[in-house]
Amino acid sequence: MGDVGGAAARDRFSDLLDQVDAAYAEMIETPSDSIGSGFRMTMAERLELQERRNRALMYQVFGQLADPPDESGSVPAIKPRLAARLRIPVREVTRRFRTAALLCARRQVSGPALPPLLPVVADATAQGTLGEDHLKAIANTMAKLPSCTSVTDRTEVEATLVRESAKQDADFVTELGRRLDEVFNPDGHYDESDRARRRGLTLGAQGSDGMSKLTGFVDPEARASIEAVAAAVRPGRHQPDGTVEAQNRDERSPAQRCHDGIKLGLKIALGTTEMGSHRGHPVTVIVRTTLAELEQAAHAVVDPGVSMPAPARTGGSTALPMRDLVRMAADAIHYLAVFDDHTERPLYLGRQSRIATADQRIICYSRDGGCTRPGCLEPGYHSEVHHSPAWHPDGRTDADALYFACGPDHKLVTDGHWQTAVTEDGRLAWTDGEAPPGVNRAHHPEELLRGDPDG
Repeated sequence: MGDVGGAAARDRFSDLLDQVDAAYAEMIETPSDSIGSGFRMTMAERLELQERRNRALMYQVFGQLADPPDESGSVPAIKPRLAARLRIPVREVTRRFRTAALLCARRQVSGPALPPLLPVVADATAQGTLGEDHLKAIANTMAKLPSCTSVTDRTEVEATLVRESAKQDADFVTELGRRLDEVFNPDGHYDESDRARRRGLTLGAQGSDGMSKLTGFVDPEARASIEAVAAAVRPGRHQPDGTVEAQNRDERSPAQRCHDGIKLGLKIALGTTEMGSHRGHPVTVIVRTTLAELEQAAHAVVDPGVSMPAPARTGGSTALPMRDLVRMAADAIHYLAVFDDHTERPLYLGRQSRIATADQRIICYSRDGGCTRPGCLEPGYHSEVHHSPAWHPDGRTDADALYFACGPDHKLVTDGHWQTAVTEDGRLAWTDGEAPPGVNRAHHPEELLRGDPDG
């Protein structure tokens, strides 16, 4: 009976989706040159409401994908497949799952379902009252409330924010959230769990000039350390070019000296062995380049007439200007995955060992750059070594059988959700059993400049 009911529901949803598609197609084709701006505003209002209701339905679907009521499911297994199918980043899939967890009823092993974590918000979202920006503003405010806030007060704050969202835009709701936070936390009474929940630093995307924006919150202990290293880099001390005040006037701002102090502290830390190892390597900066580019850069440093080659790439996929690489290499020993343009030196261990060596990981850094699953942007620093063919029953720990895969994707292969195979040109192709095998070009964008390599 359940299977018959499921088939009927699928048919009904398919019919309704077809009707929505047909309605949108007809509206796009219908001329709107003579409807007047008054009706255009009405039309914009209705389209906005429909988009919000569509988003509410999307969160309902994501909530059921995360915890299917009619079958077993695995969020880690479905994330990359869903991202590929919707053509959205995995982080957006993760965000939608996280938002759905706030809006959808919570199933228990036994007994009736529990209400959503934000029930008032869930109702307003289903009615189309809240836009995506409203949702973000309310969720941020609720997350920042101190842990000592009572359930009654939390419910009142949620209801207030939803009520005002029906009348105001998200900027107003965001500011209202700040004011309510001041009401419930006038003296900054945050406990350790509150601080632990809010701490975090986000390293933004690298800009075209090589610079990256760092944002976030640091706890009191981290702040004290930053203050100390910033104070050590006082005017005339520890200048980036190594000069001293007598030779070159220090014109750095306090913010620039704070930056240089943090960089100096990280440099000193990486120069010790106190940070241990990471996936078989001492914690350090790993850079991949070619021998020809390294030689060209060395000549360009001393001869302005020699052009500087393109930036190298770190194990975190950061573009590192070759001039900076030469300067860093002069100060400390770093792993340089240097390969001659015509020479490869793979290492073969056969069945002697299952764990890849540090040298074999360096080869993966150079060849793969990062996770090899198509569409995955995780760099080499965050990747594990995957055997293809698999180690069990008779795989080999050889350089041409080892490839990078980030932790979540590696587990998906191990659990059988994805399959991999080595292509004729030595790259690793992935498939979920439905789409044809594909190779990840994200860490080798230059390959896409020569046309579609997979076309």
